[in-house]
This record gives sequence, C-alpha cells and structure tokens, in this order.
Amino acid sequence: MNPQVFFRNRNIFFGDLFLIVASIVGSFVLRLGFGALLIDHAPRAYVMIVVSLLIKPLIYYAFGLYRRVWVYASIQELKLIGVAVTTASLLVFMVIATLQIFPVFPGFSRYVIFIDWLASLISVGGLRFAARIIAESQPGTIGLSASAHHGGRKVIIVGAGDAGVLAVREMQKSARSTNPAAPHLIPVCFLDDDASKQKQEILGVRVVGTLEQLPQAFKKYQADEVIIAIPSAPGPVIRSVTTICRANNVPFRTLPSLPELLGGKLNVSQLREVDITDLLRRQTIHLDDELVGRSLTNRRVLVTGAGGSIGSELCRQIARWRPSELVLLGHGENSIYEIFSELQETHPNLPTYAEIADIRHLDRMSQVFNRHQPEVVFHAAAHKHVGLMEINMQEAVTNNILGTRNLVELSIQNGVDRLVMISSDKAVHPTSIMGATKRVAEMIVLDAAEHAHKSFTVVRFGNVLGSRGSIVPRFKRQIANGGPVTITDPQMKRFFMTIPEAVHLVLQAAAMDGGQSTFILNMGEQIRIVELAEDLIRLSGLEPGKDIEIVFTGAKPGEKLSEELWEEGTLPTPTKHPDVLAVDETRIYQRADLTKIVNELIKSAEVGQVDEIVKHLRKLIPSAAIHSVQTTDVGALL
Repeated sequence: MNPQVFFRNRNIFFGDLFLIVASIVGSFVLRLGFGALLIDHAPRAYVMIVVSLLIKPLIYYAFGLYRRVWVYASIQELKLIGVAVTTASLLVFMVIATLQIFPVFPGFSRYVIFIDWLASLISVGGLRFAARIIAESQPGTIGLSASAHHGGRKVIIVGAGDAGVLAVREMQKSARSTNPAAPHLIPVCFLDDDASKQKQEILGVRVVGTLEQLPQAFKKYQADEVIIAIPSAPGPVIRSVTTICRANNVPFRTLPSLPELLGGKLNVSQLREVDITDLLRRQTIHLDDELVGRSLTNRRVLVTGAGGSIGSELCRQIARWRPSELVLLGHGENSIYEIFSELQETHPNLPTYAEIADIRHLDRMSQVFNRHQPEVVFHAAAHKHVGLMEINMQEAVTNNILGTRNLVELSIQNGVDRLVMISSDKAVHPTSIMGATKRVAEMIVLDAAEHAHKSFTVVRFGNVLGSRGSIVPRFKRQIANGGPVTITDPQMKRFFMTIPEAVHLVLQAAAMDGGQSTFILNMGEQIRIVELAEDLIRLSGLEPGKDIEIVFTGAKPGEKLSEELWEEGTLPTPTKHPDVLAVDETRIYQRADLTKIVNELIKSAEVGQVDEIVKHLRKLIPSAAIHSVQTTDVGALL
C-alpha cells in the first residue's frame, strides 16, 4: 500500500484523537495502577480527556502538523512536533489548574500531566515518523538494487558530505513520488576520501571507498553516471574524477560550486554538467564574514556596470549581506533589466533600483547620486575588449577614464565612504589601449583617495572565465561548429579565475582597511590557452587534434604572450586574507600634473585625435608599449 495514501493528514488526525485518549488513560494507569484508586480518579481522567481533545488538535493544527507530507519527515519536523506537543500540554495543564477550584479536581496529580506529555511526544512523533519508516521500506526507495527499478540509472556519488547526502535524499524522494515506469536515479554507493566515513551507511547507501577507487566502483556496480557532490572541491579533484569517467565512458555531472551557491545563482540540489570553471576551481575561499558584513549590511550600495559579468555577480553577492538599498546602474537596459528581475525574485524584500545611465554624463550621474546618496560604490563599468578598443580609442578613453573621473568626483562631493574600482592585469605594463586606460583610471582613483583621505581602492585581477567577450564562449562556439579552435600563439597564457571566485575576493578586499591601496587577487599560476582549449574539447566529448583541430593564427595588436599583476620591482605585501595582496606602486605625477595631462587626453578623445591619445597615454604611463593601429579591419583584431 502507498504510505502517502495511508498517512494522509485526515487519517493522522483521527489517529491523534485515539492517541490522545490512550495517552491520558495510560498516564493515569501508570500513576495510580489498576484498582479502586484509579476508579476514584476516573472523573478527573474524563475531564482531562475532554480538555485535551478540545485543545491538542487545535494546537497541532496551528503548528502545521496536518499540513505536511510525513513520508519526507526530517529533523526539522521532529523539532516542530516537540514544540507543538509541549505547547498543547502546557495549555492543558493551565486549564486543569484553573478547574481545580471545583470540588471534582482537588488532589489532581501533576505527574499525570508530565506522563501524558511524554506519552504524547512519543505517540504523535511515532505516528508521523512511521510514515517515513514505511515509505523507506517500500520498493523503489533506500537500499534496493537497481534491478528493482525499471528504467533507473545507477549513480555513484562522489562526496559523502552534506551536499552528497542531500543529492541522495532528492533521488530517493524522486523515486517515491514519480511514475515508477519513468527513468530515475538510483544511488548505489558513495566515494569519499574521509577515512572516518569509510564503510558507513548514509540513508541506506554505503561509503565503499576513496576517490582513487572510482574505476573499481564502475566495475562492481556497473554505474550509468557519476555525480560529483563536493561544492568545495578544488579543480584538480574535479579533473581527476572527470578523467577517470571519460576513460571508462561514463557520463558525469556536478553540484554547484561553493561560490555559485554563495552568489545565489543555484541551489545545492541542482545538478549541472561539469564545465571548464570546475576544472580550474581553486581551494575554497573563506570570507571574513564579520568584516564584509560591516562594510555592506544596512549600507546604501551603488554598482556601476551592474549588467556586466562582474557587475551582475557583484549584485548577487552583495544582496546576501542585506544592504539597506542596492542601486544597479548601467548603460545597457536589457542587461540591467535581467539582473534587476533576478534580484526581485531572489531577494524580494531588498530595496533595489535600476538606473539606466552612462557614467560619462556628469549631470545624469549627479542626479543618481543625489537621489540615492550611496555610501559604498563598486565601479565595474568599463570597455574591456582589447581588440575593439584598439580601433575605438576615443570610446576607451571617455568611458574608462572620463567615466571613472566623474564617479570619483561625485563620490567625494556626496560623502561616499568607500569606492572600489575593478581593474585588470592588462593595466600593468600595458600593450593595449584598453590596458592603458584602465591604468590611468587606477591613478585617478588612488590620487583622489590620497588627497581626499577617502577609502578609495583598486582591485586588480586577471581574466574571468565565461565573462562576456572572453575566449571560453568563443571556443565553445567553434567546437559546436566542428572547429577549428583558433589560438593566436601556442605560448599564450593567462591568469584565470571564475566570476564568483573573483567577486568573492573583491568583496573581501573592499572591506579591508587600507583605502588608497591597490589590492591584487591571488590568481595562482598562469594557464596556457592551448591547454584551456584542449580541456574544453574533451568536456564536449571530443578529442583535440582528432575530432577538433587547434589552429594558431599569430598574435594580434595589443596582445601579450603573458600577463603581470604588478609592476616590476614592486613587492606585494600580504593582507589579513591569504588570497588578497596589497601593492603600493610609485606615483609618477603630482596631482596638478596628472590632472592637466588627463584633461588634455580627454579633450583629444572628444575630438578624435588618435595620435594625441597615444602620446598622452605614453606620457602618463612610461612603461606602456602602445601604438596607433592603422587598420580598420575588425576581424584582424578579434
């Protein structure tokens, strides 16, 4: 019989009525024994039964004990039962105590109330958890072999922690609640490197070994799929598992990473395909929650470029810290609409505002600042595509430099406590117009911080995987089209970090005391682009050089073979966080000189004097190796 039918809440209600009576009768028997004394107290028992039948079902209903599917009961439901039963027993006791003014109740034993409470706790909880016990003993649930499931897929769970347990529980619920003829997932075993979990059973599923024993588990259990359920697992662990799966021709999926969960994009019950971000995932990044909380909670926060890859992720993670107001500012209305709609759904109680504005327009930006009076500003708005900015220098200057100057000036005028500019490793020894304009923007922020004594900082990091205009989406398109995958140079390498990881550390750096500083995110080792392409090809189920060719096209204007995160001769210093470093790079110009050259640069951009733009940028950044690009062939630059 289906336990969900048998344990419907109306049947549980009638069961409660019977158990209320049985509990009271049992309490009197246990306290008084059989005989004349029990008969003498019968009137008290009758009255207590009536009072309990009137009070207890109402209290149970008020606490939701008749609105739950008890075949899925958990510890949370057990706590709820305890509170409901205790509340009901206290009310019964209060009514009985009041009734003692009548002659029938003098000498009423309080031990009976206590025994009844204990018996009610056991009976009410037992009745409901019997539903789960019976459900889990039915075919199609815990501990059965896959042969008992028509169309089921046998799954090995890598990771026996909280996420793995939740994944198994979801599979078991699905097996009980869906059509038995429909395909579903059957967990056959756990693998986990924790020695204390070996040979243990969790929800009826056994931990049979470590990750190294995955090949043996394939042979023993004939698994159809592997699920990687370790949100905090670093990239090498994910890579090891996926390599073994590919060698055995077994599909694999994963649960979201910890930064994804913190960003609110996914929840821990959602499976997805393993992608390149998982293979490059770093060790779990730990935030100083108290420090970040102080900088964001109950503060008015403005994010520029809020529709972009970094800006939108900033908004997602900032929303977790419950600012008093979050303002999303961007030039593209569609991208702002998307992140605004998402936050409305995920954080409906957060006051969120969408402002369509261009940071180059000082008057419009002044209106935004006057309206919202932000206390914290994250500046993520920028033109960032290296190739396009080589032939659109004017736009790079006005957006990245003029826009930043506008934002800094308004922040000072409106008393902004903290401003954080998102910068790039391309700002170090820049060889591109984009990198050079970002470096000048850094100089403007740090100069203002020094003279206004404000906590204005720069956070500099390398490439982020999957961001708009990055190479990963382009490689994926090329693979989907059958190749070839094009790379400029076999020695080309870059720093990489996932978007959630980068934003995670930006928030940490932003909360640090050290305004007027440039913070560098620890990006780890640079990764060869050709290796990145090979990983993407393999994740698509293909082989590099066999199914998909890799073609080298030669370096393009503005490109470097490798990147740097700080100037040569600069010594980064550690901060309180192991993945955030601070650098104090030499100031080249005094404020007056910097202001003069920047003004000339902006004027040159506004009238389209390309050669003058290059001249001013070289003057501002002696280490820059930038040139005027003579071609108008966009394809040659992308």
